[in-house]
Amino acid sequence: MTKDLFDVDGRTVVVTGGTRGIGEMVAEGLLEAGARVLVTSRKPEACRATGERLGCPAVPADVSTADGVTAVVDAVNAEFDGTLDVLVNNAGVTWGAPLEAFPRKGWDRVLSTNVVGLFELTTALLPALRRAATAGRPARVVNVGSVDGLRVPVFENYSYSASKAAVHMMTRHLAAVLAQDGVLVNAVAPGAFPSDMTAAALASGPGRALIEKAIPLRRLGTADDIVGAVRYLASPAGSYLTGVVLPVDGGIAGCSA
Repeated sequence: MTKDLFDVDGRTVVVTGGTRGIGEMVAEGLLEAGARVLVTSRKPEACRATGERLGCPAVPADVSTADGVTAVVDAVNAEFDGTLDVLVNNAGVTWGAPLEAFPRKGWDRVLSTNVVGLFELTTALLPALRRAATAGRPARVVNVGSVDGLRVPVFENYSYSASKAAVHMMTRHLAAVLAQDGVLVNAVAPGAFPSDMTAAALASGPGRALIEKAIPLRRLGTADDIVGAVRYLASPAGSYLTGVVLPVDGGIAGCSA
């Protein structure tokens, strides 16, 4: 039994925002572990390139819109016969601006993607998740939150940090409701990982050094770090966890005063 604890072979998986950054890391890692993965992204060209590189279905879809949600549901029906073992809600955007200049559109765009889109896609895919769930093999939802939803961020990204705190609470709320359906809902809260979202902050040597100095383990996260956490939550090893928010941050949240 122990050797199969982290087995995800053959499991059907959707990774939103799966064409870059953490989403692409997770998609590639689960594919290498034998899962059947479908990725989504707002940008058709990014979908095409990632699908070709990883050899998996890739669907252009903006999950902050009703049409985007429908596109993902249709893809699950077509690619996986309407059965979904694991949904990784990774799609997200951020916005930064000084406090008194922070615009309304910075709230609308971030919340519509990071919170409302996540909720609406999850509810739209519940029939597929319930179809996959059995008593011995629950279906999974893994939401990608952020360490910025656990502590006050360094940057002025007010709507982003608020949205990720909302993702963490939504994870707990959905977990409580869906436990009876055999659908486990957990979240990871990543710290600093190389991605398009963090590229500006990591662009300079001094900037990267400052960020790394603030991390107790003194390094950025790697693909193995985030893939390992998601695979744990998606595999038999995570079958007795639901409503958990797991920091994957090098100790930022756990070691802070």
